[in-house]
Amino acid sequence: MRVLQAYRFALDPTPRQQRALASHVGARRFAFNWGLALVKERLEARARGEDVEVPWTLAALRREWNRQKHVVAPWWRANSKEAYASGLDGLARALQNWSKSRQGERKGHRVGFPRFRKKGRGRESLRFTTGAIRVDDQSHVVLPRIGRVKTHERTTALLRRIEAGTARILSATVSREGGRWFVSFTCEVERQPGRPRFPWKVVGVDAGVQHLAVLSTGEKWPNPRSLEKALRKIARWNRALARRQKGSRGWQQARRRLARLYARARNLRQDALHKLTHHLASTYGVVVVEQLHVAGMLKNRRLARVLADAALAAIRRQLRYKCPWHGAVLVEAPPFYPSSKRCSRCGAVKTSLPLSQRIFRCEECGLVLDRDDNAARNLAALVAAVAGSGPETKNARGRDGRPAARQAVPQEAGSRHRRMAG
Repeated sequence: MRVLQAYRFALDPTPRQQRALASHVGARRFAFNWGLALVKERLEARARGEDVEVPWTLAALRREWNRQKHVVAPWWRANSKEAYASGLDGLARALQNWSKSRQGERKGHRVGFPRFRKKGRGRESLRFTTGAIRVDDQSHVVLPRIGRVKTHERTTALLRRIEAGTARILSATVSREGGRWFVSFTCEVERQPGRPRFPWKVVGVDAGVQHLAVLSTGEKWPNPRSLEKALRKIARWNRALARRQKGSRGWQQARRRLARLYARARNLRQDALHKLTHHLASTYGVVVVEQLHVAGMLKNRRLARVLADAALAAIRRQLRYKCPWHGAVLVEAPPFYPSSKRCSRCGAVKTSLPLSQRIFRCEECGLVLDRDDNAARNLAALVAAVAGSGPETKNARGRDGRPAARQAVPQEAGSRHRRMAG
């Protein structure tokens, strides 16, 4: 099967290459701000009754840029044309998201109108889609107008696939995070369908804060709490940043230090999430997770920071593409499935179960079990309901609450799971 896969490598550019990369990122920001100013100007003119064209799409923005770039940016030849195209593409996407959000065609929170980009704020990146984009050897990559750049880590994983003809580079995204430069290659990769170690096994995954994940097999994955562990250092360097003169050398040093602390916390979190999801997708034949309403959970101001630090939604997102790679089936329980309130032995459902109650006690059959273990077992038992369908799949409103599976559960697997559950 052919899939889209990204390969990300840290770069070790020379000082000249660092200046060139920073110039390209600045050119992208300039094109974005220029296009946004033009759109606002045309919208105001149209509001006054003038008959003007508002460049709303990427094609329209590029036409306007090509007409005016010699006047507004006479130095445009110093950078690759992809830098300006990347900025205009980002603006076109932002305008489209705002328009769809206003019309109710976009899920999630309402998206505001695009705002001007400021140097040092937000993610600094640009995307190359044409030109010399390749992996030169095990320690160098080639980027348009930047040239041959040394990588901090070996590119063997991607290079072998390219040499074997099983991968093709589509684009390259360069970004600066935590004071370091990275390149991410988006590739079309031909992967052989995998097979998990135990294709007949079902595992329920209860994601949480106390543990990153509790499995129905009894296994518990610890939560790294990377941000929480770095809070003291973050607070100290925030105080140092506030005491120093803005723009001074000490201020820049404190700012870089803060960026590295946040980058390290993010990397530790991502490492734990990728190890967990790879283990699940490559080990079990059927993986059952919950569709958590994380946006609503983050409204709890007492739990918002620890919930964001755990990145609960990332587990389901990563499993959505890793399970097909390894030949596993992903089953997603509906958002209001009572996995924590339901007894995993007799099926009785509690009317309420506060978060402070960490032990599940069933008044019907006397089961006493950790609430996370109980929830994971209920998720694993849900596969039999998906394969066979029955009244146990209905939610509290009497509607069919069977989760939408990414792949159909094999009939023989369903019958085997029913026998196990019985």
